[in-house]
Amino acid sequence: MTRILAINGSYRDDGITDQAVTTVVQAAQTAGAEVEVIRLREYPIEFCLNCRECTQQPGTAPGQCVQHDGMTDLLDRIEVADAFILASPTNFGSATALFKRFMERLIVYAYWPWAMHAPQLRKAGEPRKKAVLITSCAAPAILGRWAYGTRKQLQMTAKTIGAEPVGSLSMGMIAKQSHPVLPARAMKRAQALGRKLAGE
Repeated sequence: MTRILAINGSYRDDGITDQAVTTVVQAAQTAGAEVEVIRLREYPIEFCLNCRECTQQPGTAPGQCVQHDGMTDLLDRIEVADAFILASPTNFGSATALFKRFMERLIVYAYWPWAMHAPQLRKAGEPRKKAVLITSCAAPAILGRWAYGTRKQLQMTAKTIGAEPVGSLSMGMIAKQSHPVLPARAMKRAQALGRKLAGE
């Protein structure tokens, strides 16, 4: 059974990003996958201290952070997952601060001793897991996809944790209503992505 971990960086309960994630999750579960959803707005993660202590430890396993919070448990869940759903709305041209806080804590996936000029990703030589990327923005979807940084940040997140994007859903023009509803076209795409993650 495929184990999927969804990491959602939206601030809003049942917003358009939540709806898209839920649709992907339901399709994957129907296809036989086991799915767990992490809503970062409810998860106890502190800000990275930028001490780089975790990057000094060699090996392919995540380095040990000096902070003892929810990220420790979340890293265990990332390690055992077979595939990922990574989702964030676009705020000020990039992923939400919630998602970026999570991203910064992924420095544990880098080996970067003090004498080394640049970090090396610990998962670079391992077989890639699968990931689906979900973004939304107030601009037209094509503009949000290419002009803003959210999609690139989700791609970097996937790469860091050892995953390769196998599909994405970019939703635009979502700020015209206080409670937007996932359009039928986006729902169909989300369902297809869920089945793909599940291995159908």
